[in-house]
Amino acid sequence: MADSTRSTIEIAAPPAHALDVIADFNEYPSWAGQVKSATVLAEDNDGWAEQVEFVLDAGVIKDTYTLAYDWDIDETGVGTVSWNLVKSTMLKSLDGSYRLEESAAGTNVTYQLSVDVSIPVIGMLRRKAEKMIIDSALKGLKKRAES
Repeated sequence: MADSTRSTIEIAAPPAHALDVIADFNEYPSWAGQVKSATVLAEDNDGWAEQVEFVLDAGVIKDTYTLAYDWDIDETGVGTVSWNLVKSTMLKSLDGSYRLEESAAGTNVTYQLSVDVSIPVIGMLRRKAEKMIIDSALKGLKKRAES
């Protein structure tokens, strides 16, 4: 993932529990800020989401987009969940990942994100927006996983 933004948070829950929160797309509107709905469009044979449609409402930015997911996770929940953009009206690309690792307190989750929008945006502003998305998502994930 070239030219991306990354941040890490520690969650006081085991990796498998953090992974359960990440994989429960129906609940995203309750903890993922501007996500108004998330609908699983396709699953693999093991029940992992392969494609998910999101409805985003971030004030002036509203979009419906579909992401394709890849689940490289072991039985304990350690590993990487990654995604890339399938279709969108406002986005050119949206590539990201959650990396889950065991820690003394439970789980370290590293969120990496690269976004490119259809309208011209200065790189510094794009990275600031990526940072805000990441921070909001990690805080929401932590709160949800620890509750």
